[in-house]
Amino acid sequence: MELHIEELRSSDLKEKRLDKLSFGVDFTDRMFVMEYDKGKGWHSARITKFQNFSLSPATMAFHYGQAAFEGLKAYPRTNAKAALFRPERNLRRMNVSADRLCMPPIDEEFVLDCLKTLVRLESDWIPRGEGQSLYIRPTYVGVDPMIKVHASSKYLFFIILSPVGAYFERGFSAARILVEDEFSRAAKGGTGFTKACGNYGASLKAGEKAAKSGYDQVLWLDACDHRYVEEVGSMNIFFVIDGKLVTPALHGSILPGITRDSTITLARDLGYEVEERMVPIDEVLEGIESGRVQEVFGTGTACVISPVGVLGFKGRDYVVGDGGVGPITRRLYEELTSIQYGKAEDRFGWVHIIE
Repeated sequence: MELHIEELRSSDLKEKRLDKLSFGVDFTDRMFVMEYDKGKGWHSARITKFQNFSLSPATMAFHYGQAAFEGLKAYPRTNAKAALFRPERNLRRMNVSADRLCMPPIDEEFVLDCLKTLVRLESDWIPRGEGQSLYIRPTYVGVDPMIKVHASSKYLFFIILSPVGAYFERGFSAARILVEDEFSRAAKGGTGFTKACGNYGASLKAGEKAAKSGYDQVLWLDACDHRYVEEVGSMNIFFVIDGKLVTPALHGSILPGITRDSTITLARDLGYEVEERMVPIDEVLEGIESGRVQEVFGTGTACVISPVGVLGFKGRDYVVGDGGVGPITRRLYEELTSIQYGKAEDRFGWVHIIE
């Protein structure tokens, strides 16, 4: 399959407003699109003008949720157009999601090449302020125009780009997280380990509940017993317990975050001990009270590393340390972002430079 790049007219180009950025509101001039038909395979790969799709009201993704997405970033570089951070891992995870949702795999190498071409063409959209980047959203949906519960025979895969500032308006300051003990995010055997779109729709009710109570996000517990910590709404979660980094083990209901994996690798390289295991919420709360839990932070593509200052549970707030940003959290944030933005050596081979 070849990539076709459509010419854009000057009238197609938008005004670039990169001085005041919200997260995921503005989009670049171009997007990548390809299509799949059973018996024909993937075809019509193209970089075209950012525009609306025309889809039937019977499109299967609307009715049965056969849809998945990814999220990654392009970072500004002074000596190149941009840098991508571990993009091959996102495309690999996209295929894991696709397999779980009965969707045909994408050619990861081909799509990565197309993504790099798209970012190269749109590199003028990459903001260069502190903590800013170009957010990349690959999305994959079943588009059979049929109301019948089965796997679609037609698919649409596309990538859109959005210049963004910090994910949280508060910046790099400690978040307030509500521990959710009523609703469940995912169960073993379900789709919790994927980036299926439905996972996020199911999380909104608890998120609104948290916001109304003055919290930033939700910390999910396991669906069976509501006893063990799993992940935050848009992040994996880490605890510093007696100087050791502890994070919930992956067991099928937790998203295997790429920033999570990067943080574990980086922390071990810096000499920290890291333990992946089941983490009871009682251990966390008792540890905060006793001082054994010294820091809490979340990890994710959008936020990178987000410190947590308060955990709310059953009407009570548990303040982590002094409620601010802990030294290990800060060090990991600075080390990781320095690699992403090219301020430090990429000793892990994570960065793809786009000339």
